[in-house]
Amino acid sequence: MKKLQEENKEALSFLLDELQPYDFAYLYKTLPNKERNLFLLSLNINQIADLIEELEERELQLDTISKLGFEKKGMVLDEMDNDDLAALLEALPPELVEDLLIGMKSEESEAVQQLMSYPPETAGRLMTNRFVWISENHTVRQTVDKIKIFAEYSETINYIYVIDSSKKLIGVVSYRDIILADINAQITDIMHERVISVPVNMDQEQVANIFERYDFLAMPVVDDNFVLRGIITFDDIIDVVIQEANEDIEKLSASGKSIDFDTKAMVAAYRRLPWLILLLFIGIISGSIISGFEDTLEKVVALAFFMPMIAGMTGNTGTQSLAVVVRGLASREIDKVVVRKVILREFGVGLLIGLICSVLISIIAYVWQDGDMVLSLVVGSSLFLTLVIGTLTGTIIPLILYRYKIDPAIASGPLITTINDIFSLVTYFGLATLFIRYLL
Repeated sequence: MKKLQEENKEALSFLLDELQPYDFAYLYKTLPNKERNLFLLSLNINQIADLIEELEERELQLDTISKLGFEKKGMVLDEMDNDDLAALLEALPPELVEDLLIGMKSEESEAVQQLMSYPPETAGRLMTNRFVWISENHTVRQTVDKIKIFAEYSETINYIYVIDSSKKLIGVVSYRDIILADINAQITDIMHERVISVPVNMDQEQVANIFERYDFLAMPVVDDNFVLRGIITFDDIIDVVIQEANEDIEKLSASGKSIDFDTKAMVAAYRRLPWLILLLFIGIISGSIISGFEDTLEKVVALAFFMPMIAGMTGNTGTQSLAVVVRGLASREIDKVVVRKVILREFGVGLLIGLICSVLISIIAYVWQDGDMVLSLVVGSSLFLTLVIGTLTGTIIPLILYRYKIDPAIASGPLITTINDIFSLVTYFGLATLFIRYLL
């Protein structure tokens, strides 16, 4: 800050050379608007491109781009990773997109528009065209020469992809293999022919699962004809994992669209209200159930003491099962065998939890009510049944939604809790009514 105010360009340039893109963004956001202009003047084209990519907030990215002159703006956009630029432009009006693209090199502009033609949250939208590919006729020496030329341009050189005359992907060779190979060897002699790739229209969450399965640093993207279209790098997958996790958390908490620390109160309330209003009307059903058993409650007032505990425990165990299932669905392939295994496992969990908790609450009820065995059995049996039901509800509902191609995270915690409240109250008061004469 001090060097910027003093306009000590030499000292500032030395300092900036030691910083990472994240540091550029952090410093930039802490500066007042006037000093942001000076800061941009101190950065070279590559540093500005890195800065804009790291800012992430679209409004701030656009504001930063607007501070650049026409020629400089085009140069910066040319240097930005095409997938990051496509993500920036996707939600903008067409006239603004055209205004930004017009100053770019034609090949870079076309590459960005090609990425934007793929559906959002797919492999095609994530990929970049900045990678090194080689012909099947290349030798190791020719490959090394090409890597030297395109190393700065490419996002990664960990893997070099081999294509045939039709641009179809036929092999992959690691940088390590190239270094260790004979300099005059043919690339086809050292390449791996079994290439793990993803289609351009694959959902980004599935792509992330494949990265996790194989521990790759990059992965090629191909079209229906197996023509190599681009690559996806590990850093982009990290962003996908965080994004998908945030989306699931939002759905599990029934908060709808993204709400963060910077979201205004009115916007946050608007996004939360639809779910809460729905749950409010569902909750009325719980009230009507209690009203229907009013006579039972009046005759055995002690039942009211255990009612919140039974409803709360049922909702808690259902939410736990929901979290387990949603996490499992996001991390592995599901078939009938896995579904049956999960349901049986969670049923066993419900039985064990229900048995232990019901015995404990039966003892508490027996002691508290001076040896009322019938009340302790009603409370204990109700808790046992509702915990088993709650566990199965939290397991089966997300599996059913997954089966019908609906995001299972939409079976949010509050929804599961409200449904389980209804089950628990019906079970509790139903048993109490059945044994009312013994309770009296």
